[in-house]
Amino acid sequence: MMNAIEWPQGYVPGHADNFTTNEAIVAGLTAAEIWPFLAEAPRWPSYYANSANVRFHDGDGPTLALGRRFYFETFGFPIEAEVVEYVAPAGEEPGRVAWHGWAGEGDTRLDVHHAWLIENLGGGRVRILTQETQNGAPAKDMATTRPNPMLNGHQEWLDGLTAAARDTAGEGR
Repeated sequence: MMNAIEWPQGYVPGHADNFTTNEAIVAGLTAAEIWPFLAEAPRWPSYYANSANVRFHDGDGPTLALGRRFYFETFGFPIEAEVVEYVAPAGEEPGRVAWHGWAGEGDTRLDVHHAWLIENLGGGRVRILTQETQNGAPAKDMATTRPNPMLNGHQEWLDGLTAAARDTAGEGR
């Protein structure tokens, strides 16, 4: 059985204003090889063009950790975020990272729960799942935009993450 994202109240898919899910199952990589490219947020812009200006608060970083606050820009939004789940992959236990992100105020307020699950599967494969729910007027707008910017943007992130890990893993072999 494959693992699932754990959702906080108010962000459960189907009950939020917007939801997107992207998944890849690839051979030849492990969760441990992929994890640093996701956990070290300043690496994101090197393989995902829709992320920029990653910085940490209080001199923290560069690795995400439970409770750690950080900032980045994506989809035209300046996102303040706090890590609400962080478990590095270990053995057969999947890696999990999620953050609550927010931008704007009042009618322009956007709140998101963005979660990643990276787990080793049999046959030398790894599963990478990223899902996000959003609440607020900007989320309602994105939910009806076609092509879907969240679906396409997160697929680019997932593809870039996989390619970056593959490039590095290939160097070590």
